[in-house]
Amino acid sequence: MGSRIDLHIHSNKSSDGTYSPCDIVKLARKTGLRAISISDHDTVAAYPEALICGKKEGIEIIPSMEVTTIYKNREFHMLLPFLEWDNQHVKELEFRIIEARMTEARERVDKLMDLGFPITWDEVLKKSAPFAPLGVTIAQAVIEKEKKTGISDQKNSGVLNNTFFDPYLFYQKYFMEGKPAWVPRRNINILDVLKLVPETGGVPVMAHPGAFFQRANEKDIAALKENGLQGIEVFSSYHDKRQIRFYQDLAEKYDLVVTAGSDFHGEIKPHIEFGSVTNGDYQMIDELRKRRDGCS
Repeated sequence: MGSRIDLHIHSNKSSDGTYSPCDIVKLARKTGLRAISISDHDTVAAYPEALICGKKEGIEIIPSMEVTTIYKNREFHMLLPFLEWDNQHVKELEFRIIEARMTEARERVDKLMDLGFPITWDEVLKKSAPFAPLGVTIAQAVIEKEKKTGISDQKNSGVLNNTFFDPYLFYQKYFMEGKPAWVPRRNINILDVLKLVPETGGVPVMAHPGAFFQRANEKDIAALKENGLQGIEVFSSYHDKRQIRFYQDLAEKYDLVVTAGSDFHGEIKPHIEFGSVTNGDYQMIDELRKRRDGCS
């Protein structure tokens, strides 16, 4: 087995993932990965199942979670590789995030209903159960119902043309700031998360900094480094070559560990194949482990 890794994969323990933790571990073995992190949205529900399956399949599993945060009125995602998944501080963090997400999701659905979309809160909950709905999960529920019933809000014309990106186009058209169904973000502040990280055992790594909703710049990176950021996901399915160079340079300038992750989900992101980000190397895990031992 080689040294390839992927530190950003979602299972069906995320509200928008398709495959079970064990299915993902088997895919990792089939693809020739040495180590992976299942980094589900705001939950560690993939553990201990992933660890048990990893041991059986001979794949090293690095426990992690993708925390949805807010910073300067933008949504920032934080990966926490090496977190102690059964840690009480992690459980408390999960609870805070779920409460906030449920409030935000309900407000989004109310806005969509006011706009005339044929969707209800109960339908969205059923779609995302047993998880709190993400924005793209709400979008997926709306789109699936419209495709099934043929009932559509005329303002939505043009959003449903591209099957691969439907939920994300919908998100950008309705949920981004200034759009018709925008609501104030309820996420935990990223600075609060960085303060809590030492108690979780995790190493804080910024996920896909160049994502359309995130758009992290040098000032952001510098400020977050001062507050405990240890790594940055340079190699991501969200990034083009220019962005990779940009964030790679910032990682070197601010002494951040470079990581790689595909952000594989399954059906909701069919354009991202398992193992598609090939820049991940086991040395990244070694560097993260050094940071963990120095900051936890």
